[in-house]
Amino acid sequence: MPNLDDTDAPQPDLPAKEQSPSNWSGRRNPLRENFEALLIAMLFAFFAKTYVIQAFKIPSGSMEQNLLIGDHILVNKFAYAPTATELERHLLPVRSIEQGDVVVFKFPEDPERDFIKRCIARPGDRIELVDKEVIVNGRKLEESDYAFFSDQRTYTRRQSLFLADAFRLRDNFGPYTVPEGQYFFLGDNRDNSNDSRFWGTVPADFIKGQALLVYWSFESDREPVEWRGYRAKLEQLGRVAAGFLSDTRWERTLKPVR
Repeated sequence: MPNLDDTDAPQPDLPAKEQSPSNWSGRRNPLRENFEALLIAMLFAFFAKTYVIQAFKIPSGSMEQNLLIGDHILVNKFAYAPTATELERHLLPVRSIEQGDVVVFKFPEDPERDFIKRCIARPGDRIELVDKEVIVNGRKLEESDYAFFSDQRTYTRRQSLFLADAFRLRDNFGPYTVPEGQYFFLGDNRDNSNDSRFWGTVPADFIKGQALLVYWSFESDREPVEWRGYRAKLEQLGRVAAGFLSDTRWERTLKPVR
């Protein structure tokens, strides 16, 4: 027996169902809409902070004169993202760390802390410092665009033999071959930087991203890495609010990190 198609059959009149606000399917609850919008924004912010862009503050002078204490920077966390195939490496805006990149990474001796330094040598490179001059794979680096020396004294290798590590390794180091999967970093402020000369290289999986630009710069003395307690944080916010106009370095706003 063929199936009957009764879609066009007349339908009996039924009493209209009484409508109430709770039955209006087309009407949305404002509180629910706001909550959903907030949830989506929070998820997007979490995703962006984890995988794309993150803000950092410069707390020390190890990267002077390029990055100053109080600079607030944006870091591209996607720049060095791992890829599974050659096709991904061509399609996605990712690349390997290159010599000269300014990079944020987890401090090998305390992974809870973040450091920012300049990549000087990559896996397999042979690096040596001779009287403050950096030599990589037998070639002296031209660093006039970023290297800064706050101490005009130079301790020769012979003089360094009688000095503490802070001076012995500051001006003369190596020769040293960077292991596979590791990177060698130096601060731009060569005479005042705690870097790979003193604690070694950084594993690739400790890399967090490439510094992009200074989005805000607030002139201040060296500050603690973390303001502990609500009272200290409120004091910090109050000080920033009071000096926002006078202490902001407006000329550094949106300055690219080189």
